Amino acid sequence: MVKISDKPADERPRERLKAKRPAALSDLELLQALIGSGNKQADVTKIAKDTLKLLKTHGSDIDYAALQKVTGLGPAKITELLAAFELAKRYILEPDRPIIDSPEKAAEQLADIRNKKQEHFVVMTLDGANRLIAKRTVTIGTLTASLVHPREVFADAITDRAASIIVAHNHPSGNLIPSEADKEVTNRLKEAGILMGITLVDHLLITKQSFVSINR
Repeated sequence: MVKISDKPADERPRERLKAKRPAALSDLELLQALIGSGNKQADVTKIAKDTLKLLKTHGSDIDYAALQKVTGLGPAKITELLAAFELAKRYILEPDRPIIDSPEKAAEQLADIRNKKQEHFVVMTLDGANRLIAKRTVTIGTLTASLVHPREVFADAITDRAASIIVAHNHPSGNLIPSEADKEVTNRLKEAGILMGITLVDHLLITKQSFVSINR
């Protein structure tokens, strides 16, 4: 295995990245550039190859525990790699995901339930940058605390590794006044979110013409 230090200076990953566009580098070279240097346990090429194998296996689900298995990767470098991967997911790989940082922006995503003749309870999962991960209808029918259980609401949020959620439901009657059931469901979800570390940002009540926030 040829060590990076044995290569001519202009053929090393960081120098090649500086001289050319990042796209000119292979996956292995990009990881070598990120990792920087090896140590007594392993040289940078071996570390990069083992990390690349994990990336191909886990993809965007790669986590701290997986990277700990790579000989030569310490806590500081693992943290740097995970931070780089997360920033790429948020701002480069999925730039079309909308940022939902206000009730108005949340309401824009709910046009499909405004005219429904039955109540639809929707959950939107968000990442740490308030970018939409997914939007799902959890239940259809009159909203009650027994119908909308935290288990169903947070199941997908946990799978999505969401930082927060926004929930919403429509009122076919057009009434924008939250019912006692609406308030009870909101409080239960808020308390459950605190326990699970997933923030309930808002609960919107949607009608054909407008919306109101129950949680603000």
